[in-house]
Amino acid sequence: MKRFHVALAVADVEASIQDYTRRLGVEPELVVPGRYALWRTAEVNLSVRHLPEEAGTVRELGWEDTSAPTLSIDYDINGLVWERFSPADQRREIAALWPPVANGTG
Repeated sequence: MKRFHVALAVADVEASIQDYTRRLGVEPELVVPGRYALWRTAEVNLSVRHLPEEAGTVRELGWEDTSAPTLSIDYDINGLVWERFSPADQRREIAALWPPVANGTG
């Protein structure tokens, strides 16, 4: 299964959670308060990350792909980052950035 991935930089994670939850019609699957949120629908894997200096920009695009053997990163003709990763790759990245939340203690 493949889901289109969009990662956005935002100034306010809580406000972004309200906005994107309304737009997607589902609550985020994971929230790191004030830092990060992740939604998964049948079509999209959307994440927002608190990076106020880059707010309103696309951090990366790509595919969440259950058949991806490992994380791969490529750049398109415009310099945008494209990733291909499995759900396990994404969990490992989240755990590395925010261990207490990923381990259920945050």
